[in-house]
Amino acid sequence: MKLFGLGPVLLDRYRRLAETFYRDDRRIAVKRAGWGYGLSLLSTVVFYGSYAWIAALTVRGALSLGDMTLALVAFRQGQQSFQAVLSALGGMYEDTLYMANLVEYFAIPTEPRRPGPVAMVRAEEGIRFADVGFRYPGATGGEDPGRWALRHVDLFIPKGQSLALVGENGAGKTTFIKLLANLYRPTEGSILLDGRDLATWDPEALRHRIGVIFQDFNEYQLALRENVAFGSVEHATDDLRVGRAVDRGGAHDLVASLGAGLETQLGRWFSGGVELSGGQWQKVALARAFMREEADILILDEPTAALDAEAEHAVFQRFRALAAGRTTILISHRFPTVRMADRILVLESGRVVEDGTHAQLVAAGHRYARMFKLQAAGYA
Repeated sequence: MKLFGLGPVLLDRYRRLAETFYRDDRRIAVKRAGWGYGLSLLSTVVFYGSYAWIAALTVRGALSLGDMTLALVAFRQGQQSFQAVLSALGGMYEDTLYMANLVEYFAIPTEPRRPGPVAMVRAEEGIRFADVGFRYPGATGGEDPGRWALRHVDLFIPKGQSLALVGENGAGKTTFIKLLANLYRPTEGSILLDGRDLATWDPEALRHRIGVIFQDFNEYQLALRENVAFGSVEHATDDLRVGRAVDRGGAHDLVASLGAGLETQLGRWFSGGVELSGGQWQKVALARAFMREEADILILDEPTAALDAEAEHAVFQRFRALAAGRTTILISHRFPTVRMADRILVLESGRVVEDGTHAQLVAAGHRYARMFKLQAAGYA
């Protein structure tokens, strides 16, 4: 705020918006008060006019004293009932303004798991993208690939293979792994795991097979133990598992440096909380991903972006050992990390433009080779 001199700009914008809201509120309040005053005055005139009319009829002998009393009480109760009806209608109108949001939310279409047994589509172990395309809600463009986050992705990832995704920001890498994790459903095509469409899997069974850390991981304002254990909540009380996850995520030194260890409150929302650096939070998130020991698919989306070079190297050395026998999907812009993968996919504008090992792609001399040489030139 100080360095960029944003104070006057933001304060001026706040002041202009506040004045606009004030003028709108004042206009509505004046209009409402005017109508309210006019209708209240009319109601008062009618009310006391009716009283005077009933009293006049009684004076002229048209009504007895008992009839007058009955008429006044009935008129008063009728007025109160009418006011209650109007108030209820006004309240219903206000409530429907809020309910409209809830109704709109409930109207969002869902795709429930298909009931009943599902036959195997293919006798294979691994992940298959069958002509997969994905377009975010609201996007248009027909056949224009630039309008699609992913389009015509057709590939097979054998069980136990290590795959790295490379490409510019916005190429579709994160969308790729969110589709794989079944957080999104393909707009077209299908994704198969061990020969079955992801849509036919039991959601809980599928999630237990996947360990994942996204680049926008959560920083829970809870104890360090809970931040790690959230990777497998059913094992939250398993101290040995939590300890292994901490070691694998490279957070052992962090835990040792904190006075309360795993019981340390993280974040500043609560009293006594400790705020971590970006790299420390990332180690905690990595430990959370490694809590899911049963997972045979590991997905890491820029898992070491906030780590220094030494910490990154240590993490990936452990990761290579832990990934043995598992399918791993890695997104990274750092080529020393990418070249560790068995296979590399290069994405561009939502399409797979290159597929091969590091050596094959460098030898091909296309986009991957150019990106690799650009990054390597910085170390020359």
